[in-house]
Amino acid sequence: MNKEPEIRNTYKIHENGKVGEVQIADEVVATIAGLAAAEVKGVSTTSGNATNELAGKLGKKNLSKGVKVLVGPDAVSVDLALTLDYGYGIPETAKQVQEKVKLAIENMTGLQVKEVNIRIAGVNIVKE
Repeated sequence: MNKEPEIRNTYKIHENGKVGEVQIADEVVATIAGLAAAEVKGVSTTSGNATNELAGKLGKKNLSKGVKVLVGPDAVSVDLALTLDYGYGIPETAKQVQEKVKLAIENMTGLQVKEVNIRIAGVNIVKE
C-alpha cells in the first residue's frame, strides 16, 4: 500500500544566499502557542478533539491539540480551545493567554501575530 506524502505547510522566515534559509512548519507555530497557553495560571489544558484526547491519555502528547494556526503572508492568526481550572476569571485568564501566546510566537519565530482567539471549551473542577 502506497502512502501519499504528508503535506506540511512551511513558512520561510529568513533567506540568505550565503548561509541558507529558515523555514517553520505550521505545527511548530501551533506547538509554541499551546505551550505558551499552558504556562498561564488557571489554564488546565488545551482541548482538542476525541482522537487527540485519547492519544494524550495513552501517553502520546500532542502539544498542539486544541490549537489552530493560519499563517498568511503578513501575519499569523491563532485559535485556541482551552479548559480552565475552576475559580479563575475567564476574561483575565483569556487576556493573559492572548498576550503570552502572541509574545511567544513573535519572539520565537519573528512572525507577526494578527489575532489570538480563545474558546473556553470546559472547566476543570479540582476536588481538594
